[in-house]
This record gives sequence, C-alpha cells and structure tokens, in this order.
Amino acid sequence: MKAYLCLGSNLGDSKALMLEAAEQISRLEDSSVIRASSIIETEPYGKTDQPVFLNQVLELETSLDPLTLLRMLLDIETRMGRIRTVKWGARTIDIDILLMEDTIYMDDELCLPHPDFHRRYFALELLMELDPELLHPVFNKSISELYHELRNGGIQ
Repeated sequence: MKAYLCLGSNLGDSKALMLEAAEQISRLEDSSVIRASSIIETEPYGKTDQPVFLNQVLELETSLDPLTLLRMLLDIETRMGRIRTVKWGARTIDIDILLMEDTIYMDDELCLPHPDFHRRYFALELLMELDPELLHPVFNKSISELYHELRNGGIQ
C-alpha cells in the first residue's frame, strides 16, 4: 500500500532534521521510500509567531497497517527530540500521514485521510509533485483538482 507522509521542521537545523527523519523512515520494517518531493519553506500554520517551516512529502510503500505506521512515526519524532507542547507550535520534526491510498480511518489516534491537508497549499503542492492524479478518498477528486479548487476559494 502507498502512504504519503508530510515532514515538517522549524527548530534547529531543519533541513538536516528532515533528512534524518526521511532516513529513519526508509529503515522502517516492511516499508520503503519510493519518492520524495522537494523541500520547501512554508509559513507556520495556526500559531504564526514562530519561524518558517521546511516541509516535504514522502511516498512510502508499506505493508504496515495505519496505526502501526503512526506509532512508528511517533517513535521517530520522539527519538529526534520532538516534545508535544501547544498545538501548531514549533517543533524539531513533525511527521503526518496524509493518505494511505483509499483508506478512510477515524479514531482517537488517527484520521485518514489527514483531516486538514486538503486546506493546505504546501501539502497539496508537494503531493502534486509526486502524484497529481492521486485521488482523495473522501472528496473523490485528484490532488491537482483539490489544489486548483483551494486556489480558487475552497473545496466545492
């Protein structure tokens, strides 16, 4: 199954931290990184009085179920010094699962697809680099369509 992960960092040497996170993700059991988008600088989302972020999207081939993958990613964040404080605050590394193919999943730990990524230009822009025709399983629209709709005022 293909999973699309968004990496973000705005504390410390963000680029080195993101490369280290991608390296650790590439070593996950039953998983391999297929492609990586470019790394772009983005304004903070939510809590705006903080440094800009670097963001990247990875395409991962995995046989892991969503919760197992999430727990492994949270472990990487913790080992890399992430301390969960205020929502949308600064962080050394943040790894979100955006999509896992057509999986729709919701519980207290995880929502798939990620509940906000279709409202974030940077996530859609980076996903477009990897697979612009990838379908969002809830909206049944391609990443390209969602990106253009967001640019034109929001999801219809």
